[in-house]
Amino acid sequence: MTELRGLVLAGGRSVRMKQDKALIEYHGLPQVRWAFELLKPFCSRVFVSVAPGQDDPVRERLPRMVDDTEGLGPAGGMLTAHQREPRSSWLIVACDLPYLDEEVLAHLVRHRDPASIATAFQSAHDDLPEPLCAIWEPSGLRALAKQVAGGRSCPRKTLINGDVCLLPPLRAMALDNINTPAEHLAALGELGRHAD
Repeated sequence: MTELRGLVLAGGRSVRMKQDKALIEYHGLPQVRWAFELLKPFCSRVFVSVAPGQDDPVRERLPRMVDDTEGLGPAGGMLTAHQREPRSSWLIVACDLPYLDEEVLAHLVRHRDPASIATAFQSAHDDLPEPLCAIWEPSGLRALAKQVAGGRSCPRKTLINGDVCLLPPLRAMALDNINTPAEHLAALGELGRHAD
């Protein structure tokens, strides 16, 4: 089984949120740091994928990989990591998943199938694979690279069209991403209720 690295995708522009999603705090830490710390117990090394010029003090304190691809979104960061370490498998998470926790990641790692291109959860909303909280094997990232070369940059499409180990969701909201100010307020309320 190949070594598992961790990658937090934190290079987006957060246009809909109107503030940097990676720096929002839901758990007393900026979300990018929270995700980084969640991955550490499961991975030999963890990196944060950033865009050129994202030099804020929070990201600067973390091991970074600069994604200088144009217009590829998450696929750009994923393929940058794959190009840097093509033999590694990657536990990849988006930085905007405040409901993600250690239990969900432990379940994913425990059920990893290295013979598949990836191990991923089904979406609780549409039953399709969730690409941004998944373990991507080298074969899966090669498939993504081939797809991108053909003009399609959606990681989910790679999983839909490949041999994926698909796990049912542990909890309905576990992988909900937070993209807008209204969703941000709702998430703060929901997480506050669970903390009480």
